[in-house]
Amino acid sequence: MTTYLLRRLAFLVVSLLLAAAVLFLLLRLLPGDPANSLLTIGADPGQIAAARHQIGSDRPLPQQFVTWLGQMATFDLGESFISTLPVGPEIAARLVVTVPLTLLAFLLAVVVAVPVGFLAAHRANRWYGPLLNGVSQFGIAVPVFWLGMLLITSFALYFHLLPAGGFPQDDWADPADALTSLLLPVVTIALVMSASLIRYVRSATLDVLDSDYLRTFRALGSSFTGAMWRHGLRNAAVPVISILGIELATTFLGAVVVESVFALPGLGSMLAKGIAQHDYPIVQGVLFVSTFGVLVIGFLADLAQRLIDPRLRGTTTRSAR
Repeated sequence: MTTYLLRRLAFLVVSLLLAAAVLFLLLRLLPGDPANSLLTIGADPGQIAAARHQIGSDRPLPQQFVTWLGQMATFDLGESFISTLPVGPEIAARLVVTVPLTLLAFLLAVVVAVPVGFLAAHRANRWYGPLLNGVSQFGIAVPVFWLGMLLITSFALYFHLLPAGGFPQDDWADPADALTSLLLPVVTIALVMSASLIRYVRSATLDVLDSDYLRTFRALGSSFTGAMWRHGLRNAAVPVISILGIELATTFLGAVVVESVFALPGLGSMLAKGIAQHDYPIVQGVLFVSTFGVLVIGFLADLAQRLIDPRLRGTTTRSAR
C-alpha cells in the first residue's frame, strides 16, 4: 500500500504539472495581448511596450512558464492586472461560497441517489422500479441552468419562499442566512447530480443481486439484509466510489454555471470576470485551483477504493513485486 501511495502521489504531481503546462499554453494561444487590459484606446507604442514589460508578456514563453511555476510552487498566484490585488486571497474568499455549495449538493445527491438507486434495482420487477429508472433518465437530460431558473421562478418569484440569488455580504457570520441563500443552488445541483448517480447505484446493485456469492450466502441461511450488509455493500461500493469522485469533481466545476444563475460570489463569477477583462492571473489562478481540486478528488477516490476492496491492494502489491 505504501508503494502504491507513493506512486500515486508522484502521478498526481506529474498530472498537475502537465495540466499547468496545458493551461498556460492555451491561455497564451488566445487572440490578443494581456497587456491590452492595462491600456486605453489610442495608446502609443511606448505605452504598449511599458505595459508588456510590466506584466512580463514581452519575455519568451519558456521564461514566463518557469516564472509562473515558481510562483505556483510557493502558492503565489500573482496579482490581478486590473485591481493589482493578490489573486490567492481573492480565490480563498470565493471558495467560502463555492466549496460549501459543492459539498452540500454532493451530500444531498448521495443521500437521495443511494436509497433510490437501490430501490430501483431491488424492486425492478415492481411498477415503481422502472418508473424510478425512467425519472432518473429524464433528470440526466435536464440542463442545470434551466432547472435553476425554474426553481427561481417557482420558489422565489411565485411563492416568495426563498431568495432568488445573491449571498450575504458578511459571508457565514449568520449561518442560517447563508444556508438560506444556498438552498436553491444546492437543490439545483443535487437534483441533476442524483439523476445520474441513481443509474450507477442501480447498475452496481443489480450486479451484486445477480452474483453467485450473494446467492451462496443466502443459501447458507443468511437473511437478505445480512448478506447485503456483509458482502453486497462492499462489492457495490467499489465501482460507485469511482463514480462519486467523478461526480464530485464535475459538481465542483459545474458550480461555475450555477453560481452565474444565482448570482453567487464564488469562483464562477470571478472566472467570468477574469475572462472578460483578459486578466490572466485571475483566469490562471481559478483554473489552476480547480484543476488541483479535481486531481485531489480523483486521488482520494482511488485511495478509498483500495481501502474498501482488499483485492485491489493485493493486485498492487503483486505488481510492485
